[in-house]
Amino acid sequence: MTRPTDWNDDCWLLVMQAYLRKPVGVKPVYSRLMVDLALELHVEPRVLFARMCAVATLATPALERMWERYGSSPRRLARAAAVVRGMRGFGNAGEFYAGVAVSETFERDFRPVEGAGGVTPVALVLVLDLYFRLTPATMVAQTPEVAALARLLGLPVATVVEAMAAFRHCDPFLRRKAPGPSPMLEACREVWRRYGNASPAALASYASQLREYYR
Repeated sequence: MTRPTDWNDDCWLLVMQAYLRKPVGVKPVYSRLMVDLALELHVEPRVLFARMCAVATLATPALERMWERYGSSPRRLARAAAVVRGMRGFGNAGEFYAGVAVSETFERDFRPVEGAGGVTPVALVLVLDLYFRLTPATMVAQTPEVAALARLLGLPVATVVEAMAAFRHCDPFLRRKAPGPSPMLEACREVWRRYGNASPAALASYASQLREYYR
């Protein structure tokens, strides 16, 4: 059995609570707050962003009524949100979904690749974006941009350099010798397959949005 992504009226309370977090307003689609909530709800961040925009504009009569009840009462909203989380098994998902096969898509992108030094697929997207801005000779720890990206991602600079070496192997224009079979290489191959042939502008735009997650 696969648990489908579900959505009910109670989920709007969690979106409203996130919207009211200071600074009040629609949060960037890949901000830490939005991604964490997306992972809780198993709803893609872009879909969640659209629903937060609906909260901002009170797009339906039901949202208008919800705003009247909770918009000026953060404590009441917090109590209601806590009840929703308790009912859905939030914070205890392993036990709540025991024996149920969960179909995950975007969630894997925000989880560390096993055996790859704590790197995640979304972190590799940022590495790939920088990769296309550098020359092979500058893909080293001493390059300021490489060091700055490592600090942003909270990773050792050697991990970022290792990922760039793996991307050089994936790059059909370079085809450098593989650094050796590794979880990092396999993860980079997957990211290259998904984004390596995208337009540089599209990749840069996506990477810019993902940077919000690390700020």
